[in-house]
Amino acid sequence: MGEVQKGLFSVIEKLKEDVNTITPTQGFNIKSVTCDSMKLNVWDIGGQRKIRPFWKKYLENTDLLIYVIDSADKKRFEETGLELSELIDEENLKGVPLLIFANKQDLATASPASEIAEGLNLHTYRDREWQIQACSAVSGEGVQDGMNWISNNIVNKKK
Repeated sequence: MGEVQKGLFSVIEKLKEDVNTITPTQGFNIKSVTCDSMKLNVWDIGGQRKIRPFWKKYLENTDLLIYVIDSADKKRFEETGLELSELIDEENLKGVPLLIFANKQDLATASPASEIAEGLNLHTYRDREWQIQACSAVSGEGVQDGMNWISNNIVNKKK
């Protein structure tokens, strides 16, 4: 399974302490999650190649893009980077803040978030705020830090 498929709900579910029921996203899932004082309407769009062309249909009125990467799947970093780059170039995502969860940091084979950021050329994204957050959906480490970034840098600026 790919990075995006089960990653987002794994991370979001960790906020609700329910990671044992996570299954890979097949297609699209929509869920509302309340975390702290934020209500997130989450569109979890699976990462299977055959549905990637449909991603752009779900981008209108997006306030934030959360992209989850499997930090231990080094073979897919290039593909993941290309997909992210194509997403970022979409008209509906111009200037939309980006939070990347570098998931599976609990695994010994995980690449550090800084290495992933360099490989994804995040430093070239100058038209938006972005953050890469090391995390583990299993242990929950780093997940709240990412949510705090959303609250501090996105939600509070809209008030």
